[in-house]
Amino acid sequence: MRNAMIAGIAGLTALGLVATPALAQRDPAYAAARAQGRVGEKPDGLLGIVGPADPALQRLVDDINIKRKAIYMEKAREKNATPDAYGITAGCEAIARTVPGEKYMAPDGSWQTRTSAPPIRDPRCP
Repeated sequence: MRNAMIAGIAGLTALGLVATPALAQRDPAYAAARAQGRVGEKPDGLLGIVGPADPALQRLVDDINIKRKAIYMEKAREKNATPDAYGITAGCEAIARTVPGEKYMAPDGSWQTRTSAPPIRDPRCP
């Protein structure tokens, strides 16, 4: 099962079929929260809150995640993949695109701050 999921993720990545959070990145509130280390990328392709959340930040993250999930559902259906597999691939790519100073969730569930070194990779990443 695990090998089949990894193969599916690799196939999606190879075909360039993973959704990017480009629309969210145009939102100044999102950009500020990301730059301040208040949000970070998670291995499941969703955005997470690092530390305490105020209602506005929670709404922002919820909105972005709803949009991401909709994209993952649509793309997964088009490519005969599961939304979870699609989300994992998107998470791998989003974490790989983080820049020094940004937050991401490591495979062990801890929040990490990206340095100049590559991020800690999830074993499910292609």
